[in-house]
Amino acid sequence: MNTEEIRKKTSDQLKVELENLYKESFNLRFQKSSGQLENTSRIYKVRKLIARIKTIINEKIKEK
Repeated sequence: MNTEEIRKKTSDQLKVELENLYKESFNLRFQKSSGQLENTSRIYKVRKLIARIKTIINEKIKEK
């Protein structure tokens, strides 16, 4: 998901997406600690996506 796709979504959709990403991040950390995680780069991608969404949510709040 790129920045343009994120900006097109509403605040409610972004909050749902953010919640799902937090859950995925939690699961990835568990997989990493148990040695089951094969794609370790996914952790960093999820963290960056969380940061992007939080930034855009804050921008939308300031616009109002």
